[in-house]
Amino acid sequence: MSEHRAAVRHHILRTGIVEFDNGTGKVISAPCTIRDVSGTGARLGLNASLWVAEQFTLVFSSGLRKDCRVAWRKGRLIGSAFADGYASADEQAVMMTADEQSRHRLGIGARVRSARERRGYTQTQLAELIGATPVFVSLAEQGEADIPLYQLMHIADLLMVGLDGLVAGAAPEDVDAA
Repeated sequence: MSEHRAAVRHHILRTGIVEFDNGTGKVISAPCTIRDVSGTGARLGLNASLWVAEQFTLVFSSGLRKDCRVAWRKGRLIGSAFADGYASADEQAVMMTADEQSRHRLGIGARVRSARERRGYTQTQLAELIGATPVFVSLAEQGEADIPLYQLMHIADLLMVGLDGLVAGAAPEDVDAA
């Protein structure tokens, strides 16, 4: 299973639009239901039996536009992956409610803690290595603080894990991120 499909998804059930070129240069717009979303993609339910191109733009009701690619298809359901790999904090704020964002932060923190513990680092040691305070690391692992992307990249390198795994991997069993 790819890491994108394993990403913690937040059920939102919002309407959106799928836009794509039908191969003739004409842009097709089709309504969809955005069933759930994560930092790496969304699961869409098409409102009609319609072929959708491999590359498309997902338009949220807020006006946010995200370029996507089809990760998988099953009937009218489409699993999409964001073309740029990951939604920024500002984009996630538009895509997810505050509660959904909180659960996402909690999942990231739990994955950071799990990777840190597997490598044998204390919070203090990790904090020193990334140029942060132990309090920040503790808050981030509890889902109470956002970890900037540059620090997540540094953490992934230090702990020898993939960035995708930290951001969107499966949550450790002791965390309810659903």
